[in-house]
Amino acid sequence: MSRQASGVIAWLTQRLTAVYLAFFVSYLFIKFLFDPPVDYQALRAWVAEPLVTAALLLFFPILLSHAWVGIRDVFLDYVHNVGVRVVLFALVAFTFLGSGLWGFKAIVIAVINAGTGTPG
Repeated sequence: MSRQASGVIAWLTQRLTAVYLAFFVSYLFIKFLFDPPVDYQALRAWVAEPLVTAALLLFFPILLSHAWVGIRDVFLDYVHNVGVRVVLFALVAFTFLGSGLWGFKAIVIAVINAGTGTPG
C-alpha cells in the first residue's frame, strides 16, 4: 500500500469514527439531560438494554481507534527519533489496550449483574 493510500485510509477512518462518536455522545448528553437514571440500579438496567449495550460495546473500540489514528499521525509528523517513536507507540498501544479491556469488562459486568441486583 502506498503512503498516500495510507493517508487516505487514516483520514477516512478519522471521519467515520468521528461521526459515530458525535452521534453517540450527543445521544448520551440528551438522554442524561432529559431522562437521567434515578439511581445506580436504573443506570445498570439502562446499560443492560440490548441496543445500549451494543452501542457501548461499539463505542470503546471506535473511540480508541479514533484516538490511535490521531496520536499516530502526531507521532509520525512530530517525533523524528525512531526509537522514541517506537517507545511512544508501545506505551500508547498498551494504554489503549488496557483501557479497551477495562471498558469491555465494565459493560459486561454491568449487563450480567443488572438482572441479579448484585453490586457491580
